[in-house]
Amino acid sequence: MPKFTHLHTHSHYSLLDGLAKIPDLISRTKELGMDSLALTDHGVLYGAVEFYKAAKKAGIKPILGVEAYVAPRDRFSKEASEKYYHLILLCENNTGWQNLIQLMSKAHIEGFYYKPRIDKDLLRKHHEGLIGLSACLAGEVNRSLSIGKFEEAKRIALEYDDILGKGNFFLEIGHHPNIPDVGKIRGDIARLSKETGIPLVATQDIHYAKPEDAEYHDILLAVQTGNKTSDDDRLSLKADNFSLNSPEEMAENFKDLPEATLNTAKIAERCSVELKLGTAILPDFPKPDGKTANNYVRELSYERINNRFQKEKQTEEVLKRLEYELGVIEKTGFADYFLIVADMVNWAKNHGIAVGPGRGSAAGSLASYILGITDIDPLQYGLLFERFLNPERIQMPDVDMDFADTRRDEVLAYLKEKYGADHVAQIITFGTMAARAAIRDAGRAMGFGYGFCDQIAKLIPFNPTQGMKEGWLKECLEKVIELKSLYDSNADAKRLIDVAMHLEGVVRHASVHACGTVISKEPLTNYLPLQLAPQDKMNVITQFEMHSVEDLGLLKMDLLGLKNLTIIEETIRLIKETKDVAVKIDQIPLDDKATFELLRAGDTTGVFQLEGSGMRRYLKDLGPTEIEDIIAMISLYRPGPMDLIPSFIRRKHGQEKITYLHPQLEPILKKTHGIGVYQEQMMQIARDLAGFTLPEADTLRKAIGKKIKSLLEEQKEKLINGMLANGISAHIAQQIWELFPPFARYGFNKSHAACYAIIGYRTAYLKAHYREEFMAGLLNAEVNDIERISLLIQEAKQSGLEILPPDINRSFVNFTPEGDTIRFGLVAIKNVGAEITRSIIEERVKNGPFKTFEEFLVRVQHKDLNKKSLESLAKGGAFDSLGIERNQAIANIDDIVKFAASARRDAAINSSASSLFGSSAPKVSLRLKPAKPATDEEKLVWEKELLGFYLSKHPMGAYAEKLKAIKPTPIEKVRLVKDEVTPQRTAGLVTKLKKILTKKGDPMIFATIEDLSMQQLEILVFNSVLLKTASIWEENNVVLVAGRMTWRDGEPKMICDEARKLEA
Repeated sequence: MPKFTHLHTHSHYSLLDGLAKIPDLISRTKELGMDSLALTDHGVLYGAVEFYKAAKKAGIKPILGVEAYVAPRDRFSKEASEKYYHLILLCENNTGWQNLIQLMSKAHIEGFYYKPRIDKDLLRKHHEGLIGLSACLAGEVNRSLSIGKFEEAKRIALEYDDILGKGNFFLEIGHHPNIPDVGKIRGDIARLSKETGIPLVATQDIHYAKPEDAEYHDILLAVQTGNKTSDDDRLSLKADNFSLNSPEEMAENFKDLPEATLNTAKIAERCSVELKLGTAILPDFPKPDGKTANNYVRELSYERINNRFQKEKQTEEVLKRLEYELGVIEKTGFADYFLIVADMVNWAKNHGIAVGPGRGSAAGSLASYILGITDIDPLQYGLLFERFLNPERIQMPDVDMDFADTRRDEVLAYLKEKYGADHVAQIITFGTMAARAAIRDAGRAMGFGYGFCDQIAKLIPFNPTQGMKEGWLKECLEKVIELKSLYDSNADAKRLIDVAMHLEGVVRHASVHACGTVISKEPLTNYLPLQLAPQDKMNVITQFEMHSVEDLGLLKMDLLGLKNLTIIEETIRLIKETKDVAVKIDQIPLDDKATFELLRAGDTTGVFQLEGSGMRRYLKDLGPTEIEDIIAMISLYRPGPMDLIPSFIRRKHGQEKITYLHPQLEPILKKTHGIGVYQEQMMQIARDLAGFTLPEADTLRKAIGKKIKSLLEEQKEKLINGMLANGISAHIAQQIWELFPPFARYGFNKSHAACYAIIGYRTAYLKAHYREEFMAGLLNAEVNDIERISLLIQEAKQSGLEILPPDINRSFVNFTPEGDTIRFGLVAIKNVGAEITRSIIEERVKNGPFKTFEEFLVRVQHKDLNKKSLESLAKGGAFDSLGIERNQAIANIDDIVKFAASARRDAAINSSASSLFGSSAPKVSLRLKPAKPATDEEKLVWEKELLGFYLSKHPMGAYAEKLKAIKPTPIEKVRLVKDEVTPQRTAGLVTKLKKILTKKGDPMIFATIEDLSMQQLEILVFNSVLLKTASIWEENNVVLVAGRMTWRDGEPKMICDEARKLEA
C-alpha cells in the first residue's frame, strides 16, 4: 500500500462548511490503513486538543495545523474591497505549535475582519517550526494562476518560500475534476514547482469523512446559509468528492505526479508535536517574602481558625482534621489553588458581593471553611474531604463558586487586575445541533413543509442528558413507537430522520461559557489560542473549550452568577436602607423558629430550591425541623429518588418502621431514617464495614458510577471480602453490596445539597423576618419577566402584602418597600427602560417632586422620553397623581411628544440657564385636548399588559352579582379537592392559553384561570370538549367550567367536561 497522509482536513469545527466530527475522521483514517492525519480547520484551533488525544489513543500520529486566512496587505487594514487568501500551516515541532498559537490569537484579536487574518509580517515573525502549503483555489498562489498571472504566482510562491524558510513551503495540488478551475491550473502548479524548485504536495481538502456523507454535507451548508438545497447560486461542494480518500485512490489520482503523494509522507515524518497533558500548571499566588505556598496556607488556616471556631470548640477532632487536610494539600501540590480561591472569595465578600456558601464537594473541606472559601462546617454535617480531594488520585480540585449574578463581572475584573489581563480569560463553548433542531432545520433546507417537520420533531422527547450531544435521535427511533412507525411507513420521514441523525451533534456556533474561567501561570498564549467573543468584541476568550483547558492542566474555575444571591444582596441592602439593620447573612441562627414555620407552611415562593408546587406539598407533609431535613429534601427531590420521599416522611414521623441490614449501618443512615440518600453514606459504609480508606471509598464510588463491568466486579469482590474480614456474614455482605449500584444511580453529593440548603434557608429566613424587603428584592431580580412579576404580586397579595401602583413622584427605579407595603418600580413597566427611569429619579431627587405633567416634560431631558415610554407610563397609571387622565394622555400623545422634544431643544439652546425654568422654559405651554376617560375595562387591560397584573381592581369584580346567583366553588377551595371522580364547578378569568397538538395530532388547550382570590387553576381542554367550546377560550374572557380534578405531577388541575362564557 502506498504511504500517504492527508494534510488538508476540515472537521465540524470549521464552522459553516465542515461536517466530519473528529472521531469520524480518526476512525476513517484507521479504517483506510493510514497512520497519520492533519487537522486544518478554517482560521481556528478549536479541535486541536480533542484531535490530538483521539489520534494518540487510536495510534494515529496527529499533525496540528490550520487553514489560515492571510490579509492581502496587513491584518490591521480593513477596507471593504479587500479579499483574503488561504494558507495551510502545519506544526513541525513544539516551537511551531507555540508560533501557531500566537498567529491564531493575533489573527482573531488584531486581524479580524469578516475572518481572522494574519499577514506576512506576522508570519515572518512566527514562522519557525511551521510548514506551509499553498492551499486550495483560495490560496494566493492559486488565485494568480487561475487568472493567468503565472509570473505573479511565481513571485508570491518564492515570497512564501522565503518567509517560511527553504524546504518549509509546498505547492498544494488537488484532484477535483468536476471543479473547472482545479483542473485548469493543475499543469501550471506542476510547472511552477519545476521552475522554482518548490516541491508539490497532494491534498484532498476533506470536508466530510465518507463519500456517502456528501448529501448530508450539502444539506448542512444549506442549513448554515439559510438556503434550500433546490436554490441556485448557493454555497455547495456537491459537484465533486471532498471525502477522506484511501492512499490507493490518492496514488491513482496523482499517478502523473508521484512525488506529490510521497511528499505527504515526508511532511508527516517531519511533524512531531508533543502536548503536555494532565499535569497541573497552577499560577503562583503572590505570597509574603520567603514564604512557600504550603507555609502560607498553613499560616492563614491557623490565623483564621478563630473566625470559625471559638477556642473551646477547637477540639482534637477539628485540629486533627485540619492537619490531615493541610497534609493532603501539601502532598498534592495544590496550596496555590486554595490561596487563589480564598483570596477571590474573600475579596468579593469584602466588597459586599453576595457569595454562595459553597458549591459541590468543596464544602467537604474544613480548610476551605476556615479559609473563608465555604460557609459550611463539614464536621457538623458529616461531609467528607476525600469526596473533594482524593490523595490517592492526584487531580486538580474543582471549586465552583456562586456570586450575585449582577456582580459576577466585578469578580472577573478583579482576577484580571490581580493576575494580569493576559493571564485570565473566559472559556469558549460550542452550540451543537440538537435532535429536534436537526429535524426542523434539515427539513427546511430539504424543502419539506413546516407542519411535516414539526410533526416529526414533536415526537422526539426532550433530551434529559445535557452531555449527550449525539445519538439521542437514534435512541428515540428505537424507543418511541410513533416515531419508528412513521420512519418505517413514510419515505420522506425516513429520509429526513436519516439526514438529521448525521447532523445531530455538529457544531453550529461558538459562544462564551456561562461560568468557565481560566487563570494561567504565564501569559495564556503560551498555552492556548485566544479570540474575541462572538457576542462581545471587547471580551477575549479561549479557543479551547473547558475539557481541553483542563487537559492542558490549566486552572479552570466556574464563577457562576446566581440570581438568588442577588436577591439576598438586594434584600440586605433594602433592610439597611429602610430599617437601619445590618444583617450578617452568614451569621444568622440555623435553628430559627420563624424560618422553619415558614417552611412547614410551604410559603416558599422565592425560596431557593424549595419553590416548586411538588416540593411545597412535601415540605408541608414533612414539617422540617432542622437543616438536615432541607438537605435531604433537596437531595431526594429528583427523578428516581423522589419515589423514596413518602417513606422518608413517614419514617420521620414514626409512621413506618426503620430497619437496618446490620447494626453498623445505623449511625451512617440514622439522619436519613434508614434510607440511603448521599454518596458520602456509600463511602462511609465502605470505610466502616469493609475497612476501606476514604480515598479507596471514593474510588469505589467513581467505579460504580462508570458502570464498567470489570471495574464493578473488582470493587464488589474487594468490598465483600472486606466485610467478611470484619465478621459480617456472606449473606448480609451480599445484601449490602446490592445497595451500592442503586446508590450510584440516585445518591446525591451531600456537600452540594448542604450548600444549596443553606442558600434556601437564608432566603427563607429573610422572607420570614423581612417580608416587604425580601419581596421587593425578589421582584427586582425578576424585573424583565412580566409573567413572573405577575405571579409574585399575586403571592404578595395573597399574603396580605399590598403592592402600590407606579407613581412618577413616589416610585423609584426598582420596587421599594414603603412602610409595610411595596411601591411598584418604574423600570418594571413594560417598554420603560432603565436609562429613562434613572434619569427621572435623578431629576426628582435633585430638584424635588414634579408638580405638574408639563413640569415633568420640561425637567426630564432624556432621549428615551419618547412616545413608547410616555404611553406606557400613562397607561400604567404613573401620571395619575399629576392629575393626568390616562386616556387623555393617550389621545394627545403626539402633541405630548412634540412638546417634550421642543423642551429638550430649548434646554440645549439655553443650557447655561441657572433657574429651574428660567430661559430654558418652552416657548409654548402644553394644552391637552379633551378626551373620553378610560373605562375600567380599558385600564385593566393596560395594567395587565404593562404591569403584569390587575392593579386598580380585578375584572371578576364586574361579575359579582352573576357569580352570587351561579354559586361556583372558589378556585382556592377547588384546588384542595383530592377527589378525582366527583364533578366540580368553578369560574374564573382566562389569563393564559397554550394550544398544542397531542401525539395523535389532535388539538387541545391548557388554560389558566384565576378569580378574586388571586388563586390560579390550570384547565385541560381535550379535543372532544374543545370542538364544542373553542370560541370561549380567549384571554380576558370569564368562563364557568365544570369538570373533574386531577393531581398528576402533584399539582391540582381540572379536566374540563363543560364550559361557557359569562357576560357581565
